[in-house]
Amino acid sequence: MKGNASGFAFTILKEDKESRARLGVIKTRRGYIDTPYFVPVATLASVRALGSDDLNVLGLQCVLANTYHLHLRPGDELIKKLSGLHRFMSFDRPIFSDSGGFQAFSLGCGREDNINKIGGVFSRRRTTEDNIGKKENLTKITDRGISFKSFYDGTWQFLDAKSSMQIQSNLGSDIIMAFDECTSPLSDYDYTKEAMKRTHEWAGRSLKHHDIRQAIYGIIQGGWFEDLRAESTEFIKSLPFDGMAIGGSLGNCKRDMHQVLDWVVPQLDERPRHLLGIGEVDDIFECVERGIDTFDCVFPTRVARRGGVFISPESGGRPDNKFRINIKSAQFKDDGTPIDPDCRCPTCRRYIRAYLRHLYLANELSYFRLASMHNLHFMQKLMQKIRESIKNGTFMELKEKWLE
Repeated sequence: MKGNASGFAFTILKEDKESRARLGVIKTRRGYIDTPYFVPVATLASVRALGSDDLNVLGLQCVLANTYHLHLRPGDELIKKLSGLHRFMSFDRPIFSDSGGFQAFSLGCGREDNINKIGGVFSRRRTTEDNIGKKENLTKITDRGISFKSFYDGTWQFLDAKSSMQIQSNLGSDIIMAFDECTSPLSDYDYTKEAMKRTHEWAGRSLKHHDIRQAIYGIIQGGWFEDLRAESTEFIKSLPFDGMAIGGSLGNCKRDMHQVLDWVVPQLDERPRHLLGIGEVDDIFECVERGIDTFDCVFPTRVARRGGVFISPESGGRPDNKFRINIKSAQFKDDGTPIDPDCRCPTCRRYIRAYLRHLYLANELSYFRLASMHNLHFMQKLMQKIRESIKNGTFMELKEKWLE
């Protein structure tokens, strides 16, 4: 793909013969992103528990920041006044930003029904127990846009395509997302279709109002309905976006997510493909196999803060233990080995499991940094191995080794 006013370009270097996996590179004004790539999430201009110097030590090629949250705190106008997000957070590499549309789900149905984008927790028939953990829905959605009740001060804030583009322009991110409505796994066909139509209308407005110095991705919606996904894919593909993102509800289980990708990806062209909000180890392999180039997810750092640290297959990592150990387990009380003996991250080079367990149980803040460093390094190395396997024609062998 040729470059444009944003300095954005995407080149496919190699395609796997046994799958849809592909090796590529994204070029931006602030550097390159080797694909497939896992994009860590810096919601409030920070990967939680880490400083930008840590991100540089880990060699992160990019991060993703959250438009809605930064608009509320500290404010996108302030960030613009201080020369943009890169200077604000002292990170000089490419930054993605979402549009704020995901919060239509996370602060709406997701909050109210205590679910995520892959439903899973609910059967088809709702029960009284399903109401446990329900919280106030903080959104109101119309064809004009989305109103959000701020959980900071209770005021109502309004976002539409134009304001979302303005906020992202103020942030100065390199790759932005068109404004969309992220639907819930509980949304029925009629509502999902209505939300998809809104997303299509907002896609046109996003293109009209976006800052041409920023690359922009269109977002494919349609929930877990084959005809809607096909319609949305064809519509978004017909517009002059720099890349394609797949968003919204991805069904009730991971098999549903795989099915959605099998519907969507074969219809796409060579533009880069981003999967929004997905990033467990098995997801990475399954989605790369289906042709996804980049992912973003809070999972590695969130699970680290809860005591979960990743281990490779050589150290006992398997799909059934989700490639991680729970560091607070009593079995690590006197364990003098690193989290993963095969890992060369800053944490594993210096610290042992017993010490990290002690820090976690003592609620020492240093634990959160050390565990997050390890988990992000793990993901970095995993993606490097995946890229090397595509280059060498051994991707499916690597996948079998990890997910056997």
